[in-house]
This record gives sequence, C-alpha cells and structure tokens, in this order.
Amino acid sequence: MVGTIVHQLTDGVCPEDLKKAGLGSYYTDHGWGVYPQSAAGMPFSASVLAVKGDPIADLQEDLAAEQKARATYEKLIDLCADDPDVIDPLRFLREREVVHFQRFGEAIRGVQDKLAEKKFYMSDLNNCNYN
Repeated sequence: MVGTIVHQLTDGVCPEDLKKAGLGSYYTDHGWGVYPQSAAGMPFSASVLAVKGDPIADLQEDLAAEQKARATYEKLIDLCADDPDVIDPLRFLREREVVHFQRFGEAIRGVQDKLAEKKFYMSDLNNCNYN
C-alpha cells in the first residue's frame, strides 16, 4: 500500500522535479516504478525475515516486526503534509499493525500455555504381545 501511495504521488511528475526532491537516483534506477527498499536505500531482502523454527522465538520476532512497522507508519505520518489521501491509508496501516501485534500476543500466550501443560503418556497394555 505504501508503494502504491508513492507511485500515485510521483506518477507524472517530471524528472527535474524528482531530482529537486532528492529522488533523482531513485528515478534513474526505477523510473516511476515501486522498488521496495528502506529509507536509506537498502533493497528489500528476505534476510530480514528471521525464522528459527521455535514457536516462541518466531512469535517474538513477529511481535517485534509489527512494532517496527507501526513505528515506521507513525514516522511517515509525521513527514506527510495534511493530505488525507496519504495520511488516512497510513493510519489504517498503523492500526492494522497494532491489531497484528495483539493477535501475535494472543498466539504466544496460547503456545506458552500449551507448552506448560503437563504431559501424559499412555500405552494400551492389552494390545501388547509379550510372547
């Protein structure tokens, strides 16, 4: 969604205006296309997706990612002028991150409760053949 907002804001802007706005190198590499990268210009990489294979560790990582996304949306809102066509979708995205954080919190509590349950092991001795 953020990429769509950027595209809508830059679509049809002349290259000279993009250059004046500090987007000259971005335009040179990507034109008006949306290229996922950080504010510092680092391209998106799957290496940012930390997966350990442990449900507690992975859910903690998910919680952190949601908070980082929320903080990013807040900073983008701070940088925007009073343009409701930009700010409203960013607010929606920020609130969505809050809800995701809450759901991941519920999930981690469920996993922790399940892991804390006493384990029961049963065997059916009637079906054993001890010949």
